[in-house]
Amino acid sequence: MLIGRAPEFYGPGKTQSFTNALIIDRMKEGKKPLVPVRDDTRRTLIWTPDASRALAALGNTSDAFGQTWHLPCCDERPTYKEFVTLASAALGKEASYRVLPKWAILAAGLFSKEVREIWELLPRYEQDNLFDSTKFKHRFPDFDVTTYRKGLVLISRELSNEATKVSSLSARLRLFAPTTDRACRRL
Repeated sequence: MLIGRAPEFYGPGKTQSFTNALIIDRMKEGKKPLVPVRDDTRRTLIWTPDASRALAALGNTSDAFGQTWHLPCCDERPTYKEFVTLASAALGKEASYRVLPKWAILAAGLFSKEVREIWELLPRYEQDNLFDSTKFKHRFPDFDVTTYRKGLVLISRELSNEATKVSSLSARLRLFAPTTDRACRRL
């Protein structure tokens, strides 16, 4: 047995995290990002594909068993203000956001189970939340850790690919529309 610990996730696709939900997903939807509690505390986040690869590496390394490991993270420690700026640049969005004060999160939690789930995590957002993965990086020196900038660019590319697929599908559907319209009129 081994234990792999990770900080909060961010990543592509359907990554479920407060950072994705409050910042990245809102930016994708053209909404203003929301930063929990403070924008000036430094954060460590882990790119979800890095977390998966790291767990696979640990699980396939016999001398890793019987230990606790901090999964590898980028050594940059951005504040949420800096993270929003990076995300804005990558996604081509305006770098503005709103800070959700603690009292607002507590009040919203009275009416929402989903918001209540963040209550116990609020202290993480009130102060620097830094994660040290030195042990992992020493044991696996060739493990390539994704930088925040690279991860956000990959999310942007994913978004562009989705838009291209939708546009291509719409174009193909328009090709069939006249035929379908004539067939429907005959009925």
